[in-house]
Amino acid sequence: MFHALGGRSRAVLGAVLVLALIGIIGSAATAPAAAQDQRQNAPGEFDYYVLSLSWSPSFCEDAAERGNSGRGIQAQCGARPYSFVVHGLWPQYERGFPEYCQRPSPRLDRNIMVSMLDLMPAPGLIYNEWDKHGTCSGLQQRAYFETIRKARAAVKIPPEFLDLADTKTVAPGDIEDAFVKLNPGLTNAAIAVTCNRTRLSEVRICLSKDLQFRACDEIDRRACKRDQVTMPPVRGG
Repeated sequence: MFHALGGRSRAVLGAVLVLALIGIIGSAATAPAAAQDQRQNAPGEFDYYVLSLSWSPSFCEDAAERGNSGRGIQAQCGARPYSFVVHGLWPQYERGFPEYCQRPSPRLDRNIMVSMLDLMPAPGLIYNEWDKHGTCSGLQQRAYFETIRKARAAVKIPPEFLDLADTKTVAPGDIEDAFVKLNPGLTNAAIAVTCNRTRLSEVRICLSKDLQFRACDEIDRRACKRDQVTMPPVRGG
């Protein structure tokens, strides 16, 4: 026979139901996160690459303002006239990105590091890029850095940026347009300019796993929002 519940019993039952509902919602919310974590731990399981090209004069001015003068800074910011240098080639998901996919990561062969100094002028940068991003590529060390070299070769740098003698003030969109004009197949949906305060920081270009230009909404959303940025001149010469 059915008996009506008293006020206290109804309150207890209500609390139990609420806790059960919270548990169900919590389980549903954490399931995708767990799946994402599993994917992050799998080298080679990613959607595309980002080739990050750093405007070296901005990096060097930032370092000088912070008082940084380590060996890596000296290697990049000495007398050699660097313009755009490779920061890295980063495996990406459509949302988010993997990093440090092998812990501890295999120590990078020093000969490979030395072979990359023409594109990435600081040894510490090269070692770090292998640890943080290369281990997520699913490639062996030499193959990963050969892929970086191929990706860099696939992108032409607008000539007006190669030997910039004076500080230039420019709209981020104009930098994008200059790259798009010079690189067939590249669209504004596949490139993003980033800035550090008022200075140009990087140009980031999205590439498929076989190094074809491709759109990347998330990278585009993180682009510099300033109307104009400054490009410090190329150092040395």
